[in-house]
Amino acid sequence: MTVGAGRHARHVGALVAAGALLASTSVGLSAYAAHAADGGARAALQTAAAFAFGHGIALAVVGRAVRDTLEMVSLIALLLGTLLFAGALVSRHLFGGPSFFAPWGGLLTMSGWLLFAVSALRR
Repeated sequence: MTVGAGRHARHVGALVAAGALLASTSVGLSAYAAHAADGGARAALQTAAAFAFGHGIALAVVGRAVRDTLEMVSLIALLLGTLLFAGALVSRHLFGGPSFFAPWGGLLTMSGWLLFAVSALRR
């Protein structure tokens, strides 16, 4: 089943756009971390920026070639995991929020990559 065709094309486009937005936002976050944050906050925000940039690029590039539902699910897991992980770090160090969701985001991101590997092996 080709996911990029028909009614799923909007979902693929949304994933690609989300990836581009993650990459773009990460550049600003990295600049903020370098120029306005100190110590542990700087390191954590740089980690969040690197994580968001890498996964944003992956979504923007790999999203264009989604072939089946399992790949789509894997990329959705990457997106949600990245938002939870990087978002928790940003929330903690910029707003004093909890970092409770960071491990869940990491787990979801790892699961997304594993699902993507399974999909690749099924081809």
